[in-house]
Amino acid sequence: MTTYQHSAKGAANLRRPESWIHLVYLATPLFQPVFSGATRDWVLAIVTIGGFLPMWALSALYPARTRWLCAIPATVLGTLLTPFLAGASILFVYVAAAVGLAESRRTALRCFAGLTLLVVLLTPVTQTPMPWRLWALAPTVLFIWIIGVVQIGEACRRRESADLRLRHARAERLATLAERERIARDLHDLLGHTLTAVVIKAQLVRELVELDPARARTEADGIESTAREALSEVRAAITGWRQSSLDTELETASGTLSSMGVTLTVQREGDLTLMGPAEHELALALREVLTNVARHSGARTCHVAIGADSGELRLVVADDGRGGDVVEGNGLTGVRERITALGGQIRRSGTVGTSGTTVTIGVPLEVAT
Repeated sequence: MTTYQHSAKGAANLRRPESWIHLVYLATPLFQPVFSGATRDWVLAIVTIGGFLPMWALSALYPARTRWLCAIPATVLGTLLTPFLAGASILFVYVAAAVGLAESRRTALRCFAGLTLLVVLLTPVTQTPMPWRLWALAPTVLFIWIIGVVQIGEACRRRESADLRLRHARAERLATLAERERIARDLHDLLGHTLTAVVIKAQLVRELVELDPARARTEADGIESTAREALSEVRAAITGWRQSSLDTELETASGTLSSMGVTLTVQREGDLTLMGPAEHELALALREVLTNVARHSGARTCHVAIGADSGELRLVVADDGRGGDVVEGNGLTGVRERITALGGQIRRSGTVGTSGTTVTIGVPLEVAT
């Protein structure tokens, strides 16, 4: 926290009425002159109160410097004045309160012990006659510990409250980052495949516009239909209503791959009923994998198999295109994150020099069904 922030916090503390209420104990040094009537006692009482008030105000303005602005100077002032004015020992109680708030528990307890010893050592040399001397100094020892321990507890509560606010702030920030990543994945999964299909069909239309105008018009109609579907999906995604399904993705992918001369075959177990959230994630994963087939594989056939095996739901996409190791982009990274969140995994086979690539997505059956 910066010096400015400490100062602003301290200024707020000074404006609180409860901060001023604690100063009522500074009336203690006035008891002796009230009863003795001695001018010297009045002067000492005024010096005690007037000397401590600036220390208290500065420690409130700069809490991080309490030790140097209040604790040590007030201890010195109390040590110098107590032998002549027993009521000045009240400053040691304020020191204990300040140290209890500002220092660690171990340091504060050591300070309380030191202040107690100091009061005991000052008792024989204090000029205030007995028994008034004991009536002034004994409560000081008692309140050093009572007020000090109370302030230690208050400091602990403040630290716990500050830690809780910090944890909440961190949790909100992490939630915001996670939501941003989710939105980025959703937008990529939502638009990546559709825009790829639009680009591919637009290229095909450009080639067919002179060779086969009728088919070019058909493909152009397909582009319009795909764009309208994408617009509807974007609107649904914004309102949180979008729910992808494997059947929809397979139907869309079939049209896109067919326009590129890729034959898509599907094998699916008929008795599998998938849970909505799991099917949504698997559908988006299938969309990304088939989009990569359309973009990069150069395949002529692509086979998709959906079934259960060894306690997991397996979604397998195999093509006969170019094999080879590839660097995962945002799409595959997002797919891996989605499947990992379901407790599943992605396996990819296909190396340089081989024909075809197989991507296997496995999700535990208890999650998927």
